[in-house]
Amino acid sequence: MAGPQGRGAGSFARLLRERAASSPDALAYRFVEADESAAEITYAELDTRARAVAAGLAAATGGRPDPALLLFAPGLDYLAGLFGCFYAGVPAVPAFPPDPARLARTMPRLAAIVEDTGSDTVLTTSDLAPLLAEWLTTALAGRTPRLIATDLTDPADPADVGSLPEIRPDRLALLQYTSGSTSLPRGVMLSHAQLIDNSAQIARGFGLHPGSSGGVWLPPYHDMGLIGGILTPLSAGMPATLMSPVTFLRRPLSWLRMVSRYGVTVTGGPNFAYDLCVRRAKDADLEGLDLSGVELLFTGAEPVRADTMARFAERFAPCGFRAESFYPCYGLAEATLFVTGGKPLGGWRSVSVARDALEAHGTARPAGPSERSRSLVGCGSPGPGTRLLIADPATREPLGEGAVGEIWIDSPSVADGYWRRPQDTGATFGATTTTGDGPYLRTGDLGFLQDGELFPAGRLKDLIVVNGRNYHPVDIERVCETEVATIRRNCGAAFAVEDDEGAAERLVLVYEADPAEDAQYAVAIEEIRRAVSMELSVPPYTVVLVRPRTIPKTSSGKVQRWLARRRFLAGELDELARWQAPARPTRAI
Repeated sequence: MAGPQGRGAGSFARLLRERAASSPDALAYRFVEADESAAEITYAELDTRARAVAAGLAAATGGRPDPALLLFAPGLDYLAGLFGCFYAGVPAVPAFPPDPARLARTMPRLAAIVEDTGSDTVLTTSDLAPLLAEWLTTALAGRTPRLIATDLTDPADPADVGSLPEIRPDRLALLQYTSGSTSLPRGVMLSHAQLIDNSAQIARGFGLHPGSSGGVWLPPYHDMGLIGGILTPLSAGMPATLMSPVTFLRRPLSWLRMVSRYGVTVTGGPNFAYDLCVRRAKDADLEGLDLSGVELLFTGAEPVRADTMARFAERFAPCGFRAESFYPCYGLAEATLFVTGGKPLGGWRSVSVARDALEAHGTARPAGPSERSRSLVGCGSPGPGTRLLIADPATREPLGEGAVGEIWIDSPSVADGYWRRPQDTGATFGATTTTGDGPYLRTGDLGFLQDGELFPAGRLKDLIVVNGRNYHPVDIERVCETEVATIRRNCGAAFAVEDDEGAAERLVLVYEADPAEDAQYAVAIEEIRRAVSMELSVPPYTVVLVRPRTIPKTSSGKVQRWLARRRFLAGELDELARWQAPARPTRAI
C-alpha cells in the first residue's frame, strides 16, 4: 500500500499521478452496485481514464479553464470525470444529476447551480446525455450545452502527461455547492491546497494508518462524501469502497454488509443514518455481520445525538461493534470539510445543560436535578493550524468558555469565498473581532467551548425566538419525534412566522404523516401540541401534517426549513390536516 502524502503533493492531479507511478496495480476505489456486486479500479487505471477525460475536455473547450459540471450517477465514471477535471486544470462542479422520476424536486437546485456557474460545459455519461441535452438547452437560455460523455472517451488515447498543465496549489479545483439547508446553494471556491490541507487534517484526526480502509455511501457531490469519502483515501493511500446513497436509503443494512464484507475500518454518516439502521435492522440481518474491524465511525453534518449513538451501539454490539468507535466531528463546506474531532477510539462526551439558561441567557451551565435540560454532544477540538473562536454574532466580542455564540474559524482549509458573490464572501469570510483580530470564517453555527472541546448548539439562521426565549428547531423536532409515533422521523420542520400584527414570532410545525383517517390526524396534532407545550413551554401557533416525501430536503437529506417556511406562507404545502390557534380578540381602545 502507498503511504500518506500529507500536504506535500501540491495538488490532487499530481497526487494521483504519483500514486499511479509508485503503486500502479494497487486498488484505488471499489464501487458496490445495487445488487451488491462490485467494480474496481486501480491507481493506474484511474490515471489513464482521467487523462482521457482531460484530453476530451481540452478538445471541447479549447483549453479554457471554465468550470465544468459533473452530472453522473455515483460510480467509477464520476471518479474519472472528477480527476479528469483536476488533470485539465478545469474547476469541477459536482452536482446531483436530475432524477426523471423526481424532476420537480431535483431540478430547482440543479437549475440554480447551472445559472450560478455560468458554465455550459457538462461531463456525464452517454445514458444521461439525451435527457440533459434537452433540459440544458432550456436552462441555458439559448446557449448550446457542451456535453462530454466520458464513458465514450478512448482510454487508449489519453492526454500525454507532458501536455497536461502544471497545477499550482492555489489553483481553483472545485466549486463545492452548499447543501441549501438554510438558503439557496452557493458555490464555495476550493483550491487544491485547501483540499490537500483538509485531507491531511482528516487523516491525522482519524488516526489513519497503513492498514486503514475507507468506505462510504454518502453522496459524492457534497463535502462529506467527496472530501471525506473520496479525496482523503487517495491522500492517505488507502483503498475506498463506495456505494450509492440511493442503495443505502432503500436498504440501509447494505452499508453495514459492505463494511463487513470488504473489511472497512473507517466509515460514517449523518445522525439519521444510524437511526435508520436501528429501525430497519431485524435479528436475521445481524447474522454473519462482522463490525469488529470498525475503528472509527464518524458522525456529523447534522446535530449529533447521544441517544442515537447509544441505540446503534446497543443494537450492533452482537456484531462486534464497539461504542467507543463513534467519532463525533464538526465541519462545513466553507472550511472544505473537517474542523474539529476527538481522539480515535476515545468515545464521545455529552453534557446536560440547563435549558432555561441556554434559551434565556445563552449560557451553557450544568443542569440541576430538577431543571429542564438539553443534552449536547462534544465534537472534539481543532487540529494544528486551525483557530476556533466563539463570538457574539451581533457585537463581534469574543466569548469565554460556557458562553454560547457563533463559531468562527481561521484555518488553511478555509475556502477563498463564494463564486461570483463578492458581498457574501466579504460578510462570511472576512469577520474580525472588536479588537481587529481576523479574518475569520463566520459559520452561522452556534456553539460553546468546554475544556477546549466544541459543543455545537444549532444554526443561527434557524433560531426561533418566542417571548424573548431562544429555541433551536432540532430540540423541538426531537420532542415531536420522541413523543408522537405517527409522524415520520427526520421529516419535519420547526420554524417561526410573524403573527397577524407583525408584532411577535409564532411557532409553526410541519410534519409528514402517512395517509390515515381524519380522526387519527387530529390525535397526532393534539399529541404534537401537548408534547411541545409541556416539554418546552412554547405553545405551537400552527401544526400542519403533510403527505410523505413532500418536506423539502437537500440532496444530502437535510431538511430545508427555510423552504418549508416559504411554502407554508405561500400556501404550497401538500396538506393532510392543519390546526391553528384561535385568533386573539382585539382589545377595545
